[in-house]
Amino acid sequence: MRILIADDQPGIRLAFHLLLAELPAFEIVGEATNSQELLAAVSNTAPDLLLLDWELPGKPSLDQLRQIRSGLQIAAMSSRPEAEEAALSAGATIFISKGALPEQVVTAVASLLPAS
Repeated sequence: MRILIADDQPGIRLAFHLLLAELPAFEIVGEATNSQELLAAVSNTAPDLLLLDWELPGKPSLDQLRQIRSGLQIAAMSSRPEAEEAALSAGATIFISKGALPEQVVTAVASLLPAS
């Protein structure tokens, strides 16, 4: 599974990158720090999954999310539990708390792998 990580916090991007890159089923294909970089990275890297900071600076509009969503799974991430409902309503496939344990993150992302 090809993964693009979009978060403005370098530590968060690094943590998700290190956690998921260790597993053979996942390949980190890029990172973005704002919505402008995100839109370019989606078209340049053709990811299967977007790990999207729900509070990403310049967060894509709902229309942009719908465009991105076409053929792409989105895991919305936030440290605010109240963001879950809005993210899922906007088209996110799953919601991941930034405070989740590493095992929980891996389980959530692995749940999106195609059945083999």
